[in-house]
Amino acid sequence: MSHSVRTWVLFAVIAVLILGTGVVQSWNSALLILNMGLVSAVMALGVNLQWGLAGLFNVGVMGFVALGGLAVVLISMPPVGEAWRAGGVGLLAALAFGAATIAAAILAWRRVRRGLRGWVVAAIVLVGFFVYRAVLDPSVEAIEAVDPAATGYLGGLGLPVLIAWPVGGLLAAGAAWVIGKTALGLRSDYLAIATLGIAEIVIAILKNEDWLARGVKNVIGLPRPVPYEIDLQNDPAFVERAQGFGLDATTASTLYVKLEYALLFAAVLIVLLVLAQLALKSPWGRMMRAIRDNEVSARAMGKDVTARHLQVFILGSAICGMAGAMMTTLDGQLTPGTYQPLRYTFLIWVMVIVGGSGNNLGAVLGGFLIWFLWVQVEPIGQAVMALITVGMADGSALKAHLLDSVQHMRLLSMGVILLLVLRFSPRGLLPER
Repeated sequence: MSHSVRTWVLFAVIAVLILGTGVVQSWNSALLILNMGLVSAVMALGVNLQWGLAGLFNVGVMGFVALGGLAVVLISMPPVGEAWRAGGVGLLAALAFGAATIAAAILAWRRVRRGLRGWVVAAIVLVGFFVYRAVLDPSVEAIEAVDPAATGYLGGLGLPVLIAWPVGGLLAAGAAWVIGKTALGLRSDYLAIATLGIAEIVIAILKNEDWLARGVKNVIGLPRPVPYEIDLQNDPAFVERAQGFGLDATTASTLYVKLEYALLFAAVLIVLLVLAQLALKSPWGRMMRAIRDNEVSARAMGKDVTARHLQVFILGSAICGMAGAMMTTLDGQLTPGTYQPLRYTFLIWVMVIVGGSGNNLGAVLGGFLIWFLWVQVEPIGQAVMALITVGMADGSALKAHLLDSVQHMRLLSMGVILLLVLRFSPRGLLPER
């Protein structure tokens, strides 16, 4: 089977699986899988750009996705005027002073002679830290004391939520620049440790800094780029059209909203996929693959390997940040407690490896396939276990054990799928050409 035919066949299988879900279960479930599959495909595309194109082992995907979610709050939520009046000015002053302290420490490190440099930098950082906290802490307490049950944070800018998607990419790109400037000169295993550690730091900040995004109290009711179901149900014209298709207003409104999300996500994915393909086939893409395959030869040819790695690391992280903003918009809430490495790092890596590292279409395929299996394996496993145990006596210890093990089917299935693909198709379902 040729590569192009194999691509069409595999994507047709994905389409059949999603359509089959609509027929067997419900179209709401099918569209939900489709929407999250589109978001997962965008995340996998970003990781594939880093790993498949440049060989960078980034296990901090969760942190970049969370920054994209934070962007939705900072951009789309309305500002809390009372909180700004209570401590907004002091908070901004503290942040500005902290940035000035860092800049002064860097300047002192560059300008002061070697013997005194360490002492001067330490003094600047120490004094700056205490002044920073003296200004920050009262402002934070004042902000978080403003109606903590409903707000207790500064809010956002009150702009359209679609603006938050590229802003989420910019936030993730900024974090990637900071990480890359410090960690890209390290070996790949050290880079993995650094990215994972910084991702955990980002999550810890989101959980504990209530003034930023309410911490573990969550931000709910995020603005949406699509209509609300209740508004559609109260629209006589929409109700009439729904009845024309034989649907009640409630079902039709949920399907309509999910379809609009699917169109928005598909448009973003197509644009990013086209750009990624153009980059892959460009001289820049050929240079990145040459660096990936042999850094020593690339350096000998005069290529700045670290600078090129920084470029692709920023680009891939920006895509992950945009995907995080899209996912938070779909959920309608920011819940920092749900950002777990198992889902937002391990699962995305499984998508890239199973789909085909180095192949953008393979990453997209892996995003759809693995997310479908992640959602459907548990109900399928429950049905299989019920069939296996149908002849066992009630109260049997073996029957109880088998039925209780259904909740572990996701992890078991992901491991088995990964092992099978690595055994029979080591380069993925759609390998790099």
